[in-house]
Amino acid sequence: MKNILKSTTALALASVALFSFKNDFASGIKGSVTPAESVGTVWAITGTDSLKATANSGAFSFDEVKPGTYQVVVEAKAPYKNLVKEGVVVKEGETTDLGALTLEQ
Repeated sequence: MKNILKSTTALALASVALFSFKNDFASGIKGSVTPAESVGTVWAITGTDSLKATANSGAFSFDEVKPGTYQVVVEAKAPYKNLVKEGVVVKEGETTDLGALTLEQ
């Protein structure tokens, strides 16, 4: 009986430890927008899912993104126009870097 209890406890601890660690192979999207002071919210949209990020000094990132094809929308402050980037492909375990995006007036 003691062996069964020890085995069950060891199995439970191993299961908790296994699921406690963050997946190091998570996918993501990142980029930057200029002029930085004119960036509002940045959205990543696919199907019915949408992710929201705030740009910090023009830089934005989405972590733990599901693989797929996204539309990235940068909401701009006046006098700039919103920027839409279609067809952003995210692959399993990779971060898609959109590089530097420039807002237009």
